[in-house]
Amino acid sequence: MMDSSAAGLAPAFNRERPHPIPSDDRVRRRLPRKEREKLIIAEAIRFFAEVGFEGQTRALADRLGVTQPLLYRYFPDKDALIERVYKEVFLNAWEPAWLETLQDRSRPLVDRLTDFYLAYTRANFSYERVRLFMFAGLKDGSIASRYMLHVRDQLFVPLCRELRAELGIGTDAPISLEEIEMAAGLHGAIAYVGVRRWVYHAQTPPDLGPVFTELVRTYLAGVGDSYRRLAPAG
Repeated sequence: MMDSSAAGLAPAFNRERPHPIPSDDRVRRRLPRKEREKLIIAEAIRFFAEVGFEGQTRALADRLGVTQPLLYRYFPDKDALIERVYKEVFLNAWEPAWLETLQDRSRPLVDRLTDFYLAYTRANFSYERVRLFMFAGLKDGSIASRYMLHVRDQLFVPLCRELRAELGIGTDAPISLEEIEMAAGLHGAIAYVGVRRWVYHAQTPPDLGPVFTELVRTYLAGVGDSYRRLAPAG
């Protein structure tokens, strides 16, 4: 069971803007292939988070202290590198245990949903992830769209079913688009806190745990009437 307390969350939510890894050709020439590949990915994440996906691989190679041809020995083109960044930043950060927590009906939904978002934001609220998601939507939409489809299947639809159970609706009808939008409303409110911090550079509380907890509680306190009206009968 995850601890829904906000204690200990401040360091993860309040990281400063990262700095590039200093280059050292002599060390990196001796790195095994797997280790060098990890280093390239880590620096690519930092690089694209700072300048966007329009950043040039030549500039990335310069930051790494390697040649551009060497970079392409690991990734055949820029699109392949961006695809790897997408998987590393968005897909690999998603924990299956989060969904298990959300679906554990032995506990009140407010506690389950609070625990989910505290864990989710602890893993995903960073300078790199928030900014990469924004840049992904601006680039061509495909990366952001794929990720949001993943979030729909892994969070929005399960959350809608838990809301039905909590409200005693108990329908087996397919989840409606209106229900999805209501679930997305909570997610968007929480995600916007990260956008304000890392994109707009607005002042936010050092410890965001209590903010997310209250957003969840406020949402659940007001969603019932609307949900009963919009959830399909059957």
